Amino acid sequence: MRGSRLFARLCALALALMGGVAQAQAYQCRIPQAPVSVPRVEPDGESRRVPITGYTLALSWSPEYCRTRKNRSADALQCSGKNGRFGLILHGFWPEGSGGSWPQWCPTTRNPAPKDVREHLCMTPSARLLAHEWAKHGSCMVRKPETYFKISQILWDSLQMPDLDRLSRRDGLNAGIIREAFHTANPGIKTSAIGIDLNKRGWLEEIRVCYGKDYRPTRCSPARFGARDSMRASIWRGL
Repeated sequence: MRGSRLFARLCALALALMGGVAQAQAYQCRIPQAPVSVPRVEPDGESRRVPITGYTLALSWSPEYCRTRKNRSADALQCSGKNGRFGLILHGFWPEGSGGSWPQWCPTTRNPAPKDVREHLCMTPSARLLAHEWAKHGSCMVRKPETYFKISQILWDSLQMPDLDRLSRRDGLNAGIIREAFHTANPGIKTSAIGIDLNKRGWLEEIRVCYGKDYRPTRCSPARFGARDSMRASIWRGL
């Protein structure tokens, strides 16, 4: 399924999941006026082609990521505060394989165009990260980076984000409460399709939505499901 047929199906699925309402996910976002520079990414692992069995949409909790990176020039767009404040941002959209393997670093001569990267900076506020996700993951899914970003954006726009800032103040917070809050905001996504990634200190790092080959939410594998519901959790508010 390619081109307009793929986008039509994804748009229909997105509307079904979100009840016809799309909302911006960034708390605030101001795209820099300066031209966007897109780095060329070199593989940091082997090229691997295996059949795709599903997908993962990984949403990074920006306050936790930026906790120790506010003065790091490489993360200035996301973390300095000069370009707005971010809550959940799209880390990436990843193809999954069977047996604990996944496709990655498929050979490609294409690099994202600056205009395409600029268009998606409020979804993923890092030109380097967008270029990396295309080179490592998108290259194994579609032929063009702009197609990969459009698919990612359609799925991203289909989601409603829970108020994690408010949830962070809840007594007895655990992974199950975060999972349930995401499900409540997105009733079309069962809790079994929602992964929670906590760091070693128990702070929220990512929420992951698991999809089947048909782009419909499906039960996560144990590795993608992550923290058990009963695991205590904390959410850094960026204060």
